[in-house]
Amino acid sequence: MKYYIVAGEASGDLHGSNLVKQLKKVDTAADIRSWGGDLMEQAGAHVVKHYKELAFMGFVEVVMNLRTIMRNMDFCKKDIAAFNPDVLVLVDYPGFNMRIAEWAKQQGYKIVYYISPQVWAWKENRVKKIKTSVDKMLCILPFEQAFYHKWNYEVEYVGHPLVEVIKAFREQPADVPLSDKPVIAILPGSRKQEVSVKLPIMLTMAKHFPDYQFVVAQAPSLDDHFLQEIIGQHPNVSMVKGQTYRLLREATAALVTSGTATLETALFGVPEVVCYKGNPISYFFAKRLIKVKYISLVNLVMDKLVVKELIQHDLTEENLLKELTSLLKDDTTRKRVMTDYAELWHKLGEKDASKRAAEVVYQTALGH
Repeated sequence: MKYYIVAGEASGDLHGSNLVKQLKKVDTAADIRSWGGDLMEQAGAHVVKHYKELAFMGFVEVVMNLRTIMRNMDFCKKDIAAFNPDVLVLVDYPGFNMRIAEWAKQQGYKIVYYISPQVWAWKENRVKKIKTSVDKMLCILPFEQAFYHKWNYEVEYVGHPLVEVIKAFREQPADVPLSDKPVIAILPGSRKQEVSVKLPIMLTMAKHFPDYQFVVAQAPSLDDHFLQEIIGQHPNVSMVKGQTYRLLREATAALVTSGTATLETALFGVPEVVCYKGNPISYFFAKRLIKVKYISLVNLVMDKLVVKELIQHDLTEENLLKELTSLLKDDTTRKRVMTDYAELWHKLGEKDASKRAAEVVYQTALGH
């Protein structure tokens, strides 16, 4: 069977790569063409567009890069048509992938969407487009099934793919320690425009905790020079590249930007403070559109405040110092967080997400 997969971000590359591996097990003759990254390529997909060319986030950033986005969309449609897959698999990346879904449905392609757009957070009426454009929606968060059910759209909850990834990593032998001091991880994200705003505030913690080694996780999309200019001459700050999971396995606490990283940090059992500060105009519009109580996936899945969120104007040195001190010094706080993390793992870890998703994709390609 022929599969075309579109993943437009680092997290999509990770989950897409595990999907590719499982597809090749269930269909040994699988021919997979994709958008993605190095991990999907290593798993056996032929990657025609790298996600590093696609990382635009926020209203202002999207408008500024609109011409590039439209050019990419046109290329994607032509490439899908030329490949003529048995099934099109869209991985997250909703702003782009939902438009591709609408077009592909009109062309008569079978469409599986893996990792639901966060329509429960804003623009609920997008469910109408999903119902008409997507043959099978595969959800990875437990509350999404009930959300879609109220719209009379039956989806499948396959479990969260991060659980299997992190479980496998935690079972590997430990590496040489990154430092002889206890480590505090800093995960500032993957987009330059946001990292340049958030990371300097996160780094102010280094002077308050000289007995700790602060280690910044460098996303693949960021170059060394860009980060080193921000980090500067902090004596107890270092940087690792491509070793985020190794860093989280060692960390005592973490400062984490919003997104998938908040969930990864929790699944590694690391108490965290969620830090978000974006373009003021983008934030102004987002705040009026987004309906959910929290921005962290940890808090959304648990439906309560498990990890502290410092958002926009609340992300200050003073507030961050208060929250990080609590995580490091207050045993009661740490124990509460760890108890909630155990429940989170249980909620997300009941299924083998990538294997289940591959089975659904294969069956859809067969026409079942």
